[in-house]
Amino acid sequence: MDDNAIHQWLIECFGPVQGEAAWQQFSQLPESLRDQIRAQGEQGLPKPAEVQSLIQAFTAGGLNTAGDVQRTVEAGPINIRLAKSIASKRISEEGAQSSVDAQEGAKVRSTLSESGLWLDSVCKFNPAPGETQLLTREGWLDGTIEAWAQFAAPVASSMNEALASVFKERLGGSLDGEVSGMFAGPVPIPIPDDLKDPGTLMKLLGNTSFSMQLGQAAGNLSSEVLGSFDQGIALLKSPAGALIPQNIKAYADSLEIDPAEVTAFVALHELAHARLFASVPWLMPRFEALIGKYARGISIDLDAMEEQLREANQMNPESIAGAVNLSNVGVNDTPEQRSALQSLENLLALVDGWVDCIVWRAGMAHLPHIEQLREMTRRQRAAGGPAELTFESLLGLQLRPRRLREASELWESITATEGQDSRDAHWSHPDMLPLLQDDSDADSVIEAPTSAANPTQTGDDHSGVDWDAELSKLLQEDDSSKNASPQANDGDSTHPGDTKHTGPNSEGNGTGEEQGPENQGNENNPDAGDEGGH
Repeated sequence: MDDNAIHQWLIECFGPVQGEAAWQQFSQLPESLRDQIRAQGEQGLPKPAEVQSLIQAFTAGGLNTAGDVQRTVEAGPINIRLAKSIASKRISEEGAQSSVDAQEGAKVRSTLSESGLWLDSVCKFNPAPGETQLLTREGWLDGTIEAWAQFAAPVASSMNEALASVFKERLGGSLDGEVSGMFAGPVPIPIPDDLKDPGTLMKLLGNTSFSMQLGQAAGNLSSEVLGSFDQGIALLKSPAGALIPQNIKAYADSLEIDPAEVTAFVALHELAHARLFASVPWLMPRFEALIGKYARGISIDLDAMEEQLREANQMNPESIAGAVNLSNVGVNDTPEQRSALQSLENLLALVDGWVDCIVWRAGMAHLPHIEQLREMTRRQRAAGGPAELTFESLLGLQLRPRRLREASELWESITATEGQDSRDAHWSHPDMLPLLQDDSDADSVIEAPTSAANPTQTGDDHSGVDWDAELSKLLQEDDSSKNASPQANDGDSTHPGDTKHTGPNSEGNGTGEEQGPENQGNENNPDAGDEGGH
C-alpha cells in the first residue's frame, strides 16, 4: 500500500480537513512505523465507515478534548458513556425497532396479565410492585448497562493497575512506535502533557479498551435477551422486570412455534423471577456481594500481560485488548474465588430451578409446547451464547447455573412432599434453603421420601451426573466425539418424588455463600474455612 493510498484512506476516514492533518501526523512518524502501516495493506486497515463509527462513539463517550480524556481517567475504571455509545451503534446497525408497536404492546400486556393469573394459583409470592415494562433493545441497554459496569468495575480496576505496572516497571514505559494521539497512528485526539506519564496513559488505554469490549458485548446481548431476568439476576431498577417484544418474536420464529405461546412462556419466566426477587429482599444483595467477592479475588498474571503487551505493535485500545481479556491474563483459582463461585452457582441454580418449577406448574395446562420451550431454555442457559461468553471474558464469571435440572427436580420434590406454601417459605432466610448435592460427597444428602403423587418415579435418574455441565461441555468442545455426554432425561417434566434434598432443618447453608450481617456467627457458614455442603 503506497503513500497515496494511505493519504486517500485518511481523507475518507476523517474528512478533507482532519484527513490532511492526520496525513501530516503520519508523515512525521518514524519510517519503521510507517512501513508497518503500509505493510498492512488495504485489507489490514479498518474500513472508513468503521473508523467514522468509532470516532462517533468516542465523541458520544465524552472523549472530544484533552480535558475530557483527563476526566475519564479520574472518573473510574470503565467509561460507561463510551460503552453505551458503542452498544447503541451496534443496535442501530442491526435494524432494531425504535419503539414498541402499540398493537403488539397491547397483546403482550394482555399476555402478561393472563400469565400473572396463572402464577397466582401456584405461587405464594405476591406480584412485584409496578408494571412490567415493554422495552426496545435500546431501552434494555439503557436500563442495564450501569449494572453490568458495576459488576465489572473491580476487574477493570485491577486490569488498569496491572497494565500501568507492567508497562512502567517491566517494559520501561515504552513500546515499539510512538504515541501521537490516543492511537499509535493518525487519530486527531491529542494526548495532554499530564497524561504522557506511561502509567497514567496505560490506565487510559485500559479503560478505553475495557469499555469498548463491554459496549460490544452489551450490543450483541441486546439482540438475544428476551427479558430483564435472562441472566438469572435483577438488572433493572424496576422490580416488575421487562420484556423485549422484538426479540421474543424473533425467538418464536426461530423455533417455529406460535409467537403468542412463546410470549406467554417468556412472560411466566419474567414474572416468576420478579415475584421471587421482590419478595426475597436479601436475594439480590447476596448476588451482588458474591459477584463482588469473586471479582475482587481475581489476580492478574503479570507475565502473561507482559507477553500480551509485547505482542501489541501499536499503543491503542484494539492492540492491547488481549491484555485486558481475563481469559488471557486472569488467575481465577484462589480458595476465596472457588468458595464464591460455588456459592454463586448453587444460588443461581436454586433461583432458576425454582422458576423452572413454578413456570411448568403454571403453564402446563395452557401451553402445548411447554416441554420443548422448557428444554430449550435449559440448554441455552447451560451453554450460553457468544455475547454471554464475551461478558465472561470481561468478568471472568459464568452467570449460568451449572445444575439447573437438579435444582428444578429438587423444588418439584419439595412441592410434592411439603406443599407450595412450605416450598416458598424456604426463601424466608438463606439458612432455610435446601441443599444441592455436593459433587464431591454423594453421601452428604439425605434421600427424600417418595412422593405419593408420583409413585412411578424411582429416583434412578439422579446418579450424580451434572446434566447441564455435560451439555455445556458437549456444545463448547470442538471434538464432541471425545466427550460423550448422557442424553437429557426425558422425564424432566414429571414430578420426581425421589429427588435428593434436605429440608430447612438440615445442617449447612444451601447457597454456600458468605454470610451477610444477619448470619454472622452462623456455625453452618460454608465460606468459613471454605467448607460446607452444597
